[in-house]
Amino acid sequence: MRYLILFSISLFCFYNTAQSQILPERDRAVLVDRILADRFENVLPNLMYRTGIDMWVLISREYNEDPVMRTMLPATWLNARRRTILVFYWNESKNKLEKLAVARYNIGDSITSAWDKEQEPDQWKALIKIIEERNPNKIALNYSNDYGIADGLVKTDYEAFMNVLPETYKSKVVSAEPLAVGWVETRSPLELQLFQELVGITHNIIREAFSSSFIKPGKTTTEDVVWFLRQKVTDLGLETWFHPTVDIQRANEKLESHLTAFTNHNEAQVILPGDLIHCDFGISYLRLNTDCQQHAYILKDGEMTAPQFLVDAFAKGNQLQDILTSKFETGKTGNTILKESLTEAKAAGLIPSIYTHPLGLYGHSAGTTIGMWDAQDGVEGSGVYKLFPNTVYAIELNTTVNLPEWNKDIRIMLEEAGLWTSKGFSYVNKRQQELILID
Repeated sequence: MRYLILFSISLFCFYNTAQSQILPERDRAVLVDRILADRFENVLPNLMYRTGIDMWVLISREYNEDPVMRTMLPATWLNARRRTILVFYWNESKNKLEKLAVARYNIGDSITSAWDKEQEPDQWKALIKIIEERNPNKIALNYSNDYGIADGLVKTDYEAFMNVLPETYKSKVVSAEPLAVGWVETRSPLELQLFQELVGITHNIIREAFSSSFIKPGKTTTEDVVWFLRQKVTDLGLETWFHPTVDIQRANEKLESHLTAFTNHNEAQVILPGDLIHCDFGISYLRLNTDCQQHAYILKDGEMTAPQFLVDAFAKGNQLQDILTSKFETGKTGNTILKESLTEAKAAGLIPSIYTHPLGLYGHSAGTTIGMWDAQDGVEGSGVYKLFPNTVYAIELNTTVNLPEWNKDIRIMLEEAGLWTSKGFSYVNKRQQELILID
């Protein structure tokens, strides 16, 4: 593991507003494959032990990839090929994880081909032979009611598999949901280090967008900032997994309904002195994703700081973050964390809304869900999933604050990547604790 971490340091260059060096594609591929090999070696065996699943079968076809399988393909595989079948078998007697592909070739350096088409032309029969030789206690397939990410086995492949599976094994077929979710949500030490740098890049891009070098009050619009963010990501050779948003709250305009914060209904607005602006922005790099919301204030002529009432309002957002993250505990469900957090926040005089989601290999990833903006009483399915260590969450929430100075309510809407481990909660790379000021 120490070698892998040192390797990543040597390749992963820091981003700052003056200069950026993102890895070239060839080096990215090397690092992605090293991360993947490490996850197969150190993450997957532990998850199979935790879930009690000794055989995991993933079946997918080119251009219709299972979301979990997509995270397992080597860097040079941009898609599955023909019908790709992966089999992971935990051999307890040998204390060994077998990583097999019912394909004519190895899948990267980690997954070994286990099908000779010349000897057995039928791919399904080759798969059944692997199962019969190992006689697993459980055969886990990717179907799930609660997680789209864990529901990647399509009807055609499920029916084809069940039609060839001997009757004696059909009672052993189970949902791979706990294993698939565990694979997607669990971060390795190397990934966590890279995640820290990735969040730092995200913060710095926001700082560049929310600066006087780009925003010219009275001229720059919210849409200008949105497309600056998109263009910056492209110029750096990165990707974004959702279209960013930038919105304004100001004294002479009423607070929009909660619903509009999650739609594209707002048209471009010219940014003016005295505005409180907010962005929702995330990037994708090295198969990890960020999700961040921050606020900035446009100084009026003569102002050196934001008005105290806005400073105080922003502090209530941090207060709600602290309340939420203090409730994290391994084994708690998202619904329990949500209920405890809302109860304490309301008792403290806040008007809270919490909608925190897992973050990692996907933006809206798999794991426990701690509220949704329209489900503040708890979430069915994913809300009863338990919190596990070595997981990352987008600490996403808002609190409504009444401003007598503006004769209206505003919302402080924050989102930062937070890490939960056996040592407790921490932010992946700090959090916003004061308003960004734009002169």
